[in-house]
Amino acid sequence: MSEFDISAMMGQVQQLQEQMGKMQQELEDVTVEGAAGGGMVKVVATAGLRIKSIAIDPAVMGEDRDMLQDLVTAAVNAALDRAREKANESAQQRLGSMLPPGMAGQIPGL
Repeated sequence: MSEFDISAMMGQVQQLQEQMGKMQQELEDVTVEGAAGGGMVKVVATAGLRIKSIAIDPAVMGEDRDMLQDLVTAAVNAALDRAREKANESAQQRLGSMLPPGMAGQIPGL
């Protein structure tokens, strides 16, 4: 029977933490765009789930306030969905060899 090597496991955990930290920093440089209303409202976000910008077509400004709020909400949600997809892709590429299959997509924030 083989002995459990706690120091080797701790080394792997530390390596995994370092890889995750690097990946999260890199995700701030990856940008995605979400749009609503046929592109009348566009949101740019990072794969680290931070909103970089919101662009609203001047033609929408004359519309009612509730519709504009709905368009902004939809565009933000679309951008964040794409950001999560990018983050999951990055996690699977970078950490895939260190985690069991499918686990990278199950870790919050990845």
